[in-house]
Amino acid sequence: MKNKQLSLNQAGDNTRLAHLGHDPMSFHGFVNPPVVHGSTVLFPDCKTMETRGQKYTYGTRGTPTTDALCEALNALEGAAGTILVPSGLAAITVPFLAYLSAGDHALIVDSVYSPCRHFCDTMLTRLGVEVEYYDPSLGASIETLIRPNTRLVHTEAPGSNTMEMQDIRAIAEAAHRHDCVVTMDNTWATPLFFRPLDFGVDVSIHATTKYPSGHSDIIMGSVSANAKHWPKLHEAQITLGTCGAPDDSYQILRGLRTMGVRLAHHQKSALEIARWLEGREEVARVLHPALESFPGHAIWKRDFKGASGVFSFVLKAQSEAHFKAKAHAFLDALFFFGLGYSWGGYESLAVHVNLNDRTICKAPTEGPVIRLQIGLEDVADLKKDLEIGFAAARAV
Repeated sequence: MKNKQLSLNQAGDNTRLAHLGHDPMSFHGFVNPPVVHGSTVLFPDCKTMETRGQKYTYGTRGTPTTDALCEALNALEGAAGTILVPSGLAAITVPFLAYLSAGDHALIVDSVYSPCRHFCDTMLTRLGVEVEYYDPSLGASIETLIRPNTRLVHTEAPGSNTMEMQDIRAIAEAAHRHDCVVTMDNTWATPLFFRPLDFGVDVSIHATTKYPSGHSDIIMGSVSANAKHWPKLHEAQITLGTCGAPDDSYQILRGLRTMGVRLAHHQKSALEIARWLEGREEVARVLHPALESFPGHAIWKRDFKGASGVFSFVLKAQSEAHFKAKAHAFLDALFFFGLGYSWGGYESLAVHVNLNDRTICKAPTEGPVIRLQIGLEDVADLKKDLEIGFAAARAV
């Protein structure tokens, strides 16, 4: 294993994914790290126990299995440290609780993941934090919203469901001039297509439920921080008692090995279908950052290395009264596209998204928004499925 770290640092994405987070010679040569189940950890003597003078002390504070995943994610994110939490939503709420206190002001992008908004509007406000939503297009001008008590700026790019892009570097630079911590939900792009910490973000948030897992069978989240903000994040995890399960960590590690090749397929298929949808008369707009027609395309092209398999489109409807009926007719006719939440797995999904919670980025007026997750199926079959959906929608 001599010089392995040096060679991995210089290797390509798929090579790194194949080798990060394991050390076979530490486990008798077995390629994959073992799944260590454990709560109690024994100490050799009282002094060691009292001083916690050994690497592992209790199951919630890490195991060889969870550490292997954290090491892999640290390398992918360029982070000083990573915590594992039970869900993607917890990956948002734990850092919010870590960095915000009563009397603080937080700026949250209006195109945010809707459960994040619910947390902010309920628990965070009950704890005395003032939440303000901002337009994702602000960029450096977000500085006009920063107050003396602003402590955190939360970003997400592309935005949930409607895919708005943000100028992350400009936002981070403005926020740092006022000593605000900058967090980003980077689930859509993964660290392969965008590394938030390289663009000034302090804390990178990820629902590893999605592409790192890849098989729709794991719920988990990860949070990776830079050196300045790692101690407070780590302390919050210990205080809150959140941790990742060893079996789930093993499954995520296994998913990482193929994430690069899966993402390449998701990207290619999704872009082909998005371009095809642009030519459909039933479609008012396609919301995909990699399309030249999309308003945020220039930012995506400048900052991102690729696009994943999730995007949306606006289904034409005669009037707002027809939105729901059109959407339901379209979705109920689909076969290969399942009706389900989440995404990032091998299967294609479709859902009618609800944008009623938006305060700035209002829902499109041309028709209902349909979000697609393009899976690993053949594109020709997915197009046929969508054609059946359009036929059903036309009949409404």
